[in-house]
Amino acid sequence: MARDPLTDVEPLIRRVYAYVAYRIGDGPEAEDVTSETFERALRYRDKYDRSKGEPVAWLLGIARRSIEDARAGRRHDAELTDDLPALGELEAETIERVELRRAVLALNERDRELVALRYGADLKVKQIAELTGERTNTVEVALHRALGRLRAALEGPSAPAPETRAEAGAVRIQPGSRYSS
Repeated sequence: MARDPLTDVEPLIRRVYAYVAYRIGDGPEAEDVTSETFERALRYRDKYDRSKGEPVAWLLGIARRSIEDARAGRRHDAELTDDLPALGELEAETIERVELRRAVLALNERDRELVALRYGADLKVKQIAELTGERTNTVEVALHRALGRLRAALEGPSAPAPETRAEAGAVRIQPGSRYSS
């Protein structure tokens, strides 16, 4: 007989909410999607098969479908306004969260999914691979690239623009090599 996947629900709620918040943003909508996820889980808890993975992976699969359903029910993806309060009114942490959210939303859907699974749901790369049906190495490479794009989005236009290719980290050709003139 399968063990009840919802016996220790508190940490699962936190992980599912964190995943959903990474995908669609903090707040009431993330709370609604998390609630919908657990409602579905309760309805279908007898279908849980421990041999197919841990409870958190099962719940994240349900959460993914709940997010898709929530998005299908609204006209636009989450939008951010450019109307931020004056810097004096915000704590540095709040500004960082807004910038991170903006950068995450700038990623493509697959990159957002990988970042949400890894850092929102706190899954290991192997668990993500099992959940998505991909090879571990494929997920590692895709996650590495997604984090690079996220880093670039966070640095954005405020990063100093290099003046020359050499300053931008261009490959330097050694004198005497077949590529030097």
